Amino acid sequence: MCGIAAVYGRADVDAGRRMLGRLAHRGPDDAGDVTVADHAWLGHTRLSIVDLTGGRQPLGDETLWLVGNGEVYNHAEVRQTLDGALFDTDSDNEVALHLVVDRGPAALAELRGMWAFCLAGPPNPDPVGRPDWITFLAARDPLGIKPLYWTPARWEQDGEVRFASEIRAFDEDWRWAVESFPPGCAWTPERGLVRFADAVPPEVATVPRMPGPRTPGAPIPEDILRSTRETLAESVDRHLMADVDVGVFLSGGLDSSVIAALAADFLRARGRRLKTFAVGTERSADLLAARVVAEHLETDHHEAVYTAEEAVGALDAVIGAIESFDPSLVRSAVPNWFLARLAARHVKVVLTGEGADELYAGYGYYHDAFAEPEALHGELVRTIRGLHDLNLQRADRVTMAHGLEARVPFLDREVIAQALSLPPGWKASDPDDPRQLEKRVLRQAFDGWLPDDVLWRPKEQFGDGSGAADVLRDALTASITPAELERERHVVDPPLRTAEELAYHRIYARHLGGVRPERTMSRFAEP
Repeated sequence: MCGIAAVYGRADVDAGRRMLGRLAHRGPDDAGDVTVADHAWLGHTRLSIVDLTGGRQPLGDETLWLVGNGEVYNHAEVRQTLDGALFDTDSDNEVALHLVVDRGPAALAELRGMWAFCLAGPPNPDPVGRPDWITFLAARDPLGIKPLYWTPARWEQDGEVRFASEIRAFDEDWRWAVESFPPGCAWTPERGLVRFADAVPPEVATVPRMPGPRTPGAPIPEDILRSTRETLAESVDRHLMADVDVGVFLSGGLDSSVIAALAADFLRARGRRLKTFAVGTERSADLLAARVVAEHLETDHHEAVYTAEEAVGALDAVIGAIESFDPSLVRSAVPNWFLARLAARHVKVVLTGEGADELYAGYGYYHDAFAEPEALHGELVRTIRGLHDLNLQRADRVTMAHGLEARVPFLDREVIAQALSLPPGWKASDPDDPRQLEKRVLRQAFDGWLPDDVLWRPKEQFGDGSGAADVLRDALTASITPAELERERHVVDPPLRTAEELAYHRIYARHLGGVRPERTMSRFAEP
């Protein structure tokens, strides 16, 4: 996990280093940059996770240079397919450099992980004979797990474009042009923006043909449960790849508890003990449930308690870090902020339960508004494709603000493919029928792995379970009058919906004045 910045169109070293300096928190272990001819500059701040001594960036030589943010979990397998490539390091990111040289940008679809890359090389000496020559390339993983922002309007206007891991990196006079770089796409100055992969594998983008349950609450076939369990277990094992300790954010909810159970099992087999982390207000539901899970799994458990005053006091730093004012994100980001600060004292990497709700229909609104199987499946696909500007944006920023890497095993593309191949009927929920509790596929798949009161604990948003939501909603609503809301709500489109959201937007505007939020963030339907 790192921070990257890049300039293409001219080698503006001063501008690049200013951008890189604003990303120092993402890579406290090292920093480096390179100027490529007179048309490009690449910069990198490093959080050392893999190849601690040899993975310094930029990676490359006089032909092509790369800076990357993130992890490639199948780098060892991809290396074996690159006959003749001369590797200088054991860094997983170096695989991307040789892969693009060997098979072109479309081959980035072969990489499994979370990443954003910028590559730059010298001018093409033979444009006719070498149409595949790379003078510059930027690319982002298919889910958008790792952030990347760029300024396409400046490229169209004056032939210069900049890239960075966070919005705050850009100079103020460039912020009006900043946009999210689209996931699963690569950009070159010669060919423009080209998609190489979708967040959702094409074979599961439409509703599965596999027959669903004939009656509500019918037993889920064992082969479905086994496939769910084994596919997720393989993903967790891959996500433990590191040369440093890996921990787990443990809220005591189903998703993080399942990840913790699998990770603890793998580490125990290797003679190691899993570290888990939980936070909340005093006696909040998440803290109590997390203790139960940690004791059951015999983890090395750490927790922190925050007060209402501390939650409100953290808002300025949290909103500046997550670069969003969406109330649902802010409410969950505040406890995440304290959680990341706690975990960073003990580990450099954590696994989280992000993504399970979008795969197994964990949110109540899925079942209120999308009762028909085709509609439910379509909404799951839509929300997975939109995670990069919502939950994943929050997960990346609150952790990287503390020099901590967050990994998301539920969003491995094989897990997505398996989960979305299941008939929507197996995901249908009825709150009045205990046989149809939300995410019952996941619950039944891990029957016996967790205490029953955790395995069958109803869904709570992290901000609710940790105690943050009510604290923030009450404090912020009281700080804004109805007249203020009516006067200021139209500063963005769509308009601000509540006094709480206006309070968050005011903080956001102080940190990110000039940014057009409709081009850099999404907003939940409900505030």
